[in-house]
This record gives sequence, structure tokens and C-alpha cells, in this order.
Amino acid sequence: MADDGLGETGRLRAEIAALQARIQELEGALAERSYGPVAEGAARRDAASADAHAALATLAWLHTPEPALIHWRPDGTVTRWNDGAERVFGWSEGEAVGRTLWDLVAADPVSPDAVRALMLDWAENRFASVTSEGRTKDGQARSCRWTHGVLRDDRGAAREIAAIVEDASDAPWSEHTLLGRLQLLLQLVDHSRNSIFVKDTDGRYIFTNRAHAEVYQRHIVDIIGKREHELSPLAPEAIDEVVARERDVLAGRKAMQYDEVLRFGDTSIHFSTVKFPILDGRGEPIGLGGIVTNNTSLRHAEADRAVLQEKIIVAQQAALRELSTPLIPIADRVVAMTLVGTIDTARAAQIMETLLAGISHHGAHTAILDVTGVREVDTHVADALTRTAHAGQLLGTRVVLTGVRPEVAQTLVTLGVDLSGITTLGTLQSGIAYALRHTERSRQGR
Repeated sequence: MADDGLGETGRLRAEIAALQARIQELEGALAERSYGPVAEGAARRDAASADAHAALATLAWLHTPEPALIHWRPDGTVTRWNDGAERVFGWSEGEAVGRTLWDLVAADPVSPDAVRALMLDWAENRFASVTSEGRTKDGQARSCRWTHGVLRDDRGAAREIAAIVEDASDAPWSEHTLLGRLQLLLQLVDHSRNSIFVKDTDGRYIFTNRAHAEVYQRHIVDIIGKREHELSPLAPEAIDEVVARERDVLAGRKAMQYDEVLRFGDTSIHFSTVKFPILDGRGEPIGLGGIVTNNTSLRHAEADRAVLQEKIIVAQQAALRELSTPLIPIADRVVAMTLVGTIDTARAAQIMETLLAGISHHGAHTAILDVTGVREVDTHVADALTRTAHAGQLLGTRVVLTGVRPEVAQTLVTLGVDLSGITTLGTLQSGIAYALRHTERSRQGR
């Protein structure tokens, strides 16, 4: 690696020192300005200084070089060694890959027992951290923190151990790094719309974000150290249920995901909840974490959409019924209805309703029912047709049944259907011609 005399770490320290000097200059400039009363000016300068140092801590971590990443097989053979690892230990990638970790750093930081402890499903993303003494390429002692996990192959066996390595011997730099990471993490969590919290194993809050504090309408500081029964506006039995589920999560040592509806006064609020145990390096629970999403507005939107969908379905069904029972005025006071497909009880009622309404509206003296497209005629169909025809007759209308095929006629006879008063013709065309002749006679009779 190229070295400017200070080394990468030295260069970064110089950048931070320059930033600190700039902050001091700004603080001095602020001190020279008048902010009113002395006490007020001092308070403002102190706040500006605190904000500047917090920003510096975050900036320091953002300027941290690429972390040292090292992968090695269970037998110790190194398979990955990046520039960060070269910065910490001095070995280049070409020198390191293929050799054993012990040869490179004089340490085996992850024991076989630790590997077995992390042999879990990859989706759990479990990792552990250990501090180990080692040596660099030029023989210098180096204390490092190894944050590691186990990568498994398709058969579930340990394929590699993967670790992020940090130089633990540089205390000031480690402090800046830790503080910067904490600042970024807190800002990320605090700006989430989801309620995020952590409790100890006794159910006391030890962390909560802003969204979760807003649920209880309290300051975050006022929540820390308290249990659910001291905070929740829920009914006692509902709180007992919440606490019982959290105990189940800790006892089972597995995450639990569920939807729940909780009542806050007269309001029902829908939540999608994930709660999970926080485990130590031995797999023992040391706390409980929770992420809760308020789905109330989504559920209301879904309910509104379901109502709208039902209205659409009803409208579509009405349109389909109209299409399935079309009434067509074909001449003065003559209407025709062509039936196609299967006729069930609901459709039979629709046929009668549509035909009688059409007869009344058009003042029809003749109504043609064409059954050419009816698939089959059984007792229900025959009964529907005859009742419709007789109802039309009661309105003074001549009903003509067309499209009666021989097999349909045989079925009607076999069923003993009463067709008295109903004119039957073979085709729709003959039915129309029949109706037009009566129309002409009616005109001549006037």
C-alpha cells in the first residue's frame, strides 16, 4: 500500500484534528458576537459546541476507512482478505489468501465451540464479538475486536467464518467510531414511523424511539425503566395479554409475528407486530425487542375498498342480468326477449320482472319469448316459462313462445306443462312475422 508517512490512520486523525480546530474557530467567533444576556449567550455557545462535537463524531465514523473483512474456512485457510485487513495487519491480499489465519496474525480468535454456537439458520443473522491478541506482519502486537458469523453451505455445514476486524488498541479512535455508529443508528431508528423498543427480561423499557413514545403521549425519558402496566392506556386484561406474549417470545427464544387489534378508548387500532428475543453470545435471552406498525389507516382503506368492490360486483351483476334477459322492441307494441344459456331460479325471476316491465312500458299487445338458445328444459325452466307467459296474459298481452325444438317439445309434454293460451312457433322469424300480422290487423280494425 502507498504510505504518505503518516499512514492511513494518521491521515484521518489529521483530518479530524483540522475539523476540531475549525470548530474551535467557530466557537471563538460565536463568543465574540452578542446574543443578549451573558447567560443566554453562554448557553447558545454550549449548545453549538455540543452539536458540533456530535456532528464531528458522526463525521469521524463516516470517514473511517473500509473495515477489515476476513473470511476463513474451518481449517483456518483464509479465503478473503481486503484492503482493510491489509491496513490492520500489513499482509496484502495476495500474501494472505490461501494461508492459515494463525500464520498471518498468530491467533485463532473463533474457537470450534464458538462456531458450533453460531451454526443456526442463515436467516437469523446471528453474530458474536470477541477481542483477541494478535501480531502484524512486522511482529507488532495488536489487540483486535473480531465481530464474526458463520456461513453455511447447501448441506448446512460450516463453510466459512466471516469477520469484521477492528483495531481495539486505538482507544480514542475506537471511541469516535463507536460514538459515530451510535449517532447514525439512533437517528435511523428515531425517524422510523414504526414503534421500536427494547425491554429487559423483567419487562422494563430500556430503549424506545420517538414513534413509540408518541403512542403513550410521553417523553422518551419518562418511559425508560417502566413496565407496560405503568404506561399503557389499554384495559388491564389487554395489557396482560401483551405481557404474556412477550414472555412466550422470551421462553421460546424465537421471534413472533402477529396482527392484533387494540382499543384505545373508543378507537380500535390495528397493529402488525414483530417481537423477538435479544440473545447473548451463549444464546441466552437478555432482553426483548419489538417493532410495531400501525396499520389502522391501511385496514380502513382495505375496508372501504371491499365495500366499493361489493358495489361494483352488484352493479356488474345487474348489468349482466340485463344482458342475459334483453328485451327488444321490434315493432309498434311488439317486444321480444331472446333467452340464452341456463335458467336458474334467480334468472327466472329476472325474466318475469323484465318482461312484465317491458310490456307495461311499451303497451305491448304481443310478447315473444325465444328459447332457441336455452341449453336444456327441465321442470324449473318449464315452470318459469309458463308462469311468465301466464303473467303476460293477465296484462292483456299475447305471449308467443318460439324456438321450441322437437326434443324440447317432447320434454314439455312429458312434464305435463300447461301451454294453454300460449302460441308456440318453430323460429324467432316466424314469431316476428306472426306478431306483425296481428299488428297490421289491429291497425285495420281501427
